[in-house]
Amino acid sequence: MSSRALFASIAVLASAGYAVADTSSIFYTVDSAAWAAYATNAGASISTENFSAISSGFYGSGVSGAVSGISWTATATGGVSAYSGLVSTSAGSTTLNFAISPGVNGIGGNIYGTDAKFVAVPAIITVTLTDSTTYVGYSNGPSDFIGFYSSLATISSLSIQVAGTGAGATYATVDNLYFASVPAPGAIALIGAAGLVARRRERQA
Repeated sequence: MSSRALFASIAVLASAGYAVADTSSIFYTVDSAAWAAYATNAGASISTENFSAISSGFYGSGVSGAVSGISWTATATGGVSAYSGLVSTSAGSTTLNFAISPGVNGIGGNIYGTDAKFVAVPAIITVTLTDSTTYVGYSNGPSDFIGFYSSLATISSLSIQVAGTGAGATYATVDNLYFASVPAPGAIALIGAAGLVARRRERQA
């Protein structure tokens, strides 16, 4: 692992229900409701990618999709597999990489390990962001969540590694991805102008 990687130290903010990494610009939490509340309070809109549009099968060169104008591509050494709304590595103990365009202010997901039959297994997950901020934690299955929010640079990549705690290969798997994006000031101005024009037309009607 790169020496630049910052291992997130869990400093839980009990009243708010989320935690902060030891880099001041990245917040993270394992509570999906707290992550959504934090992102919403920061002015972001949240989009969900549940992979339901991805056909089950093997994708040697990776698989791509888009939601609410946000495009993503998942790749891994040995290819990527999709199955019933899950995206996973096709080879055990390899890294699942997501590239996101345009970059987002926040990202979260149900991230865990599975066996060769896509059955959830206990695992230690390592999630690394664009700026090398790294989270290491324990996951049991699809109900487990990890989310990040950056107050500075946007997040354009997410890498996932898993280490199984039992025998057999373990595969990095994602059930859902959640993107949080704050509209650019220009976009907000255009939305406001469109609303103003609409109101003027209503008065003239």
